[in-house]
Amino acid sequence: MRDRPVLTASQINDELLWPVFELRRRHVLAFLPPFILVMAGAVAVTILIWQGLWVTGLNRPAFWGFFIVNFVFWIGVSHAGTMISSILRLTQAEWKRPITRAAEVMTVFALVTSLIHPVIHAGRPWRIVYWLLPYDFTRGVWPDVRSPLVWDPVAITTYLTGSILFVFTALIPDFAIIRDQSTGMRRTIYGALAMGWRGTPRQWQLQGIFGILMSALILPVFVSVHSIVSWDFAASVVPAWHVTVYAPYFVIGAVHSGVSMVLTLMAFMRWIFKLENFIWEDHFDAVGRLLIFIATAWLFFFFLDFAFSFYTREEQEIAVMERRLLEWPFNAITIIMVMTSYVIPIPLWLNRKVRRNIALMFWTSILVNIGMWLERFFLIIPAIERKQELTFLWANYVPSLTESVIVLASFGMVAMLLIIFAKLVPLVPAWEQKEGQVFRSEVQIGEVTVPAIVRESEEPRAW
Repeated sequence: MRDRPVLTASQINDELLWPVFELRRRHVLAFLPPFILVMAGAVAVTILIWQGLWVTGLNRPAFWGFFIVNFVFWIGVSHAGTMISSILRLTQAEWKRPITRAAEVMTVFALVTSLIHPVIHAGRPWRIVYWLLPYDFTRGVWPDVRSPLVWDPVAITTYLTGSILFVFTALIPDFAIIRDQSTGMRRTIYGALAMGWRGTPRQWQLQGIFGILMSALILPVFVSVHSIVSWDFAASVVPAWHVTVYAPYFVIGAVHSGVSMVLTLMAFMRWIFKLENFIWEDHFDAVGRLLIFIATAWLFFFFLDFAFSFYTREEQEIAVMERRLLEWPFNAITIIMVMTSYVIPIPLWLNRKVRRNIALMFWTSILVNIGMWLERFFLIIPAIERKQELTFLWANYVPSLTESVIVLASFGMVAMLLIIFAKLVPLVPAWEQKEGQVFRSEVQIGEVTVPAIVRESEEPRAW
């Protein structure tokens, strides 16, 4: 990876903190489309609650549709953010610095977005907590603790709590930088968030230790969460669902979609917030090489899912698989999914020039997420439509306009939350960039090593 330009602390602050202190036209233009989508989604949810679930395409036996497809998709996207950040922090990879925070924040916002879908899917969202938590001491009505549907909120809440702590700890030094450059109410708010941070050696030591500990602790949680989501399917008796391969299959699919979303976010950040001095072609190259391995592992589990069904020779299993491959529109969905998730991007990513072309990496990452969303549809809908043995109990699921608007609004919600967050805190950690400059800009004076950035900085204690 080639050297980046040496910037002073003041230059880093100016280039990374301008979205916090200024409101420019590009910021507003980036905010408006997702905001419109979210407002449209709010209207669709209001109509759904007012009118009832009949405005969706859900029917018997296809009670799971777009809402659950989108729930699984966003849970998957959330996984890669913390995974990338944790692994890169544990391995002390230098190139992690510009992308870790955006990946971690994407985890939190994707998790929050995913949690909305089961609530909407329940039809009566004000009652979901009542039936989920075991607190009814009067009637003796208790949730079945053996059900994955009870494990889900426990695992996801644990993951969300850990991710928020992970993000907040890394934000404290930047809160202090903004505090030191602010006045009035803003200084008071960021001073409270900075929690008395002064950049002392002990504070840096504790912050570093906590980051390493959280990185190590959150990795097994990341694996367990999507495994539990897969058990929502695998613990059932629906044909083509009750297979042991679903846990690793879901995890690798989550990583594939999540890392691709990180790639999309990197290109988006670089363009909107003018981060050319921090997010380089080298970062896209590194993530592209990682995606080649991940996509190949996903393709292996994709074919393994078919192998499990055909090996058992169960009639219902084979019927579902044949439906996925031969029946319209699932055959078209399967072709598009494989083409966008593997066949098109992988040959491109094998070329180093493509991996360093930011526009091409952006559009191929979009293709992958289209394919991975279709993969969730491919896994859920064909099986649940034919889960009954008697043919007169079969039905076809056709999504409604209400569901489609809510799905699009979920993408707008994640984008909108990221843009709002970028207005409050820099998406690239200023303190990590300064730390990286120290490692690259050391000047030898006799036997003492003096970081150039410290000598040039006007505020050495802030970082």
